[in-house]
Amino acid sequence: MTPSTANITFSPTPYEQVGRRIQRLVSDPKVQKRQAVDITRREDETPEAWEQVLQELDETDGITVERLQPGYVRIGWKRYIDL
Repeated sequence: MTPSTANITFSPTPYEQVGRRIQRLVSDPKVQKRQAVDITRREDETPEAWEQVLQELDETDGITVERLQPGYVRIGWKRYIDL
């Protein structure tokens, strides 16, 4: 008998957790209007996962990652970049 995959749960990786948190922050209507968001790395987020997400965002056309302090960034897109 083959075990059912319906009962298997997967925990998100640290990278996925950071990405999902940033995605939630970016999708906020107030942030969308401003087209930029300031984000601080949380204590429970690994520096490696944080850096990987930021690097991938920075390599994406139309997105700017401005490092303001260690563990603190501003992510901007569209109109914010043109200012």
